[in-house]
Amino acid sequence: MIDKAHQAPEFRMICADLPAPPLFWRDDKGFRHGYESDLGRLLAQTLGLPFQFAYQNWADFYPALQAGEGDVILCGQGISAHRKTLADFTEPYAVFDEAVMIRRGSNLRSPSDLKDKKVGAIAQSLNMALAETFTGCICVPFGGDSDDVLGDMVSALRDGIIDAFVDDDVALVPLAEEADLEIGFSVPTQNKWGIAVKKENEAWLAHVNEALAMIKSNGQLEQLWRKWMPSLSYPFGTR
Repeated sequence: MIDKAHQAPEFRMICADLPAPPLFWRDDKGFRHGYESDLGRLLAQTLGLPFQFAYQNWADFYPALQAGEGDVILCGQGISAHRKTLADFTEPYAVFDEAVMIRRGSNLRSPSDLKDKKVGAIAQSLNMALAETFTGCICVPFGGDSDDVLGDMVSALRDGIIDAFVDDDVALVPLAEEADLEIGFSVPTQNKWGIAVKKENEAWLAHVNEALAMIKSNGQLEQLWRKWMPSLSYPFGTR
């Protein structure tokens, strides 16, 4: 059993209200599906807390956490040195490689092909850090202050404003099924994703970590992974 004496009164999950299957999306009835959505519900259940989604634009995640508008950020947060200055992070709940999305037929198949090309990524993200390693490319940051930063990058790619963009492979697999888009190449970065908790809240961080450890050890996290991402290898071993 998890000691509830010092944990938050509820599990408000800061996240983006945009379509990014298989991680998260809402259907026409407003129900939110996906791996991260179900993970939030499962963690709240494990902690014995009421649960709700606290929708924010991507750029507002950390200010909202600091302002107490949510209890955690559980929304595509690769654990980076920059983000660790903004919040504390749990142990990882996912590990993903990164990929480069291109217009179909543009034949950009390696980092060297991106020389003098405009490559987008979310500003100050691990994806942008990878783009910055592509020698000679022109990095184009997307601020995440819109309702749909992924959609903004897709539109910019289709309109020729950028030549490619970098994101985690899990987010790009569904897009690669579009007639005009494809994954140019992948990079095995094995980025760890974690749940962000407001700094100097060690007790709450410990509780969330304990709940996460429980659903890893009892196989529930693996079940969610295989439900939503069966084509990707589960990164934490099997029971």
